[in-house]
Amino acid sequence: MRKITFLLLLLVLAVVPAYAQGTAPVASGVGNWTFAGLGLGFAVGLAALGQSKVASAAAEGMARNPAARPGIQLALFLGLAFIESLVLFIWVMIFLRAA
Repeated sequence: MRKITFLLLLLVLAVVPAYAQGTAPVASGVGNWTFAGLGLGFAVGLAALGQSKVASAAAEGMARNPAARPGIQLALFLGLAFIESLVLFIWVMIFLRAA
């Protein structure tokens, strides 16, 4: 739990400077697209962790109760679709913010 809290704090500290930038061109070459790439990387990485957790829980549930397989499979696909849609929403928001 402590590592997750540290990772979220690091994420917040890395993303905040992207919102503080003005409209003037940045001389150092680090612009909105750099922070957008970092944000997308964090979103995809955390979504992959969530998807692996959902898949392992579904496999464990089907192993414990094979008769409940159709219901567990439906919940698995629904959960994976919701997680993936969040990544796509983040992708769209990053393009809207960075452009």
